[in-house]
Amino acid sequence: MSVVQAGHDGRVDGGRGSLGDSGGGSPRLLQPCAQPPHSSSGSSRTKDARYQQQRHHGGSMLKQPSHNEPADVVRRALDFKSQGTQCYKDKKYREAIGKYHRALLEIKGLCRVLGDPDTGSKPSSSPLLPTISKSSTLTDEQKGAMENAELECYNSLAACLLQMELVNYERVKEYCLKVLHKEGKNFKALYRSGVAYYHLGDFQKALYYLKESHKQEPSDTNVIRYIQLTEMKIRRNAQREKKEAT
Repeated sequence: MSVVQAGHDGRVDGGRGSLGDSGGGSPRLLQPCAQPPHSSSGSSRTKDARYQQQRHHGGSMLKQPSHNEPADVVRRALDFKSQGTQCYKDKKYREAIGKYHRALLEIKGLCRVLGDPDTGSKPSSSPLLPTISKSSTLTDEQKGAMENAELECYNSLAACLLQMELVNYERVKEYCLKVLHKEGKNFKALYRSGVAYYHLGDFQKALYYLKESHKQEPSDTNVIRYIQLTEMKIRRNAQREKKEAT
């Protein structure tokens, strides 16, 4: 299927604050006859000191509501994903990448909230979603939303990287394979995997993924063009190897 990560690594952590409540009882007042004429301010200071002491030691501590409830994390993840989509539409690709990463961090954070502190240490190829699906604290609708959000974020990250001046095709491949691990017939992930493998020089794998995407969208001109380019590369490599062998 981390999250923002004001660029890539911020976290929005909901903590528990506390507010001191005033304690019960009031300071004991001395008899007026025992006070010198100028002692009213001293009495006031004494009252304030006792009040502060009671407030610190005897007052009840009020807890603020947690901001890491599963429903809150789900909402934040979807919000970041939506912001990323808008940035992509506005061609603000770097900002979009940051938003998608924030959404993914929220999903990882949700796994930790649900009792899986080792999520961050799992291999990158292992999906996050099985941890979520085991939880009884999410509704089926929320589980489905998280699964879709994770896939869309990885797919969109690959799309953003392909728009950069210097494309990290290794990272594009990595994101697409994450999607295909969960949804093997995802057209966009199949096509972008083929493009990534093509530019990485692995033409056999490129052809495989491009043909698989062609099965999903037979009329897509980009897929057809890349298939032709890939087959041409394979033929030329075969001819060169044949000449080198002779």
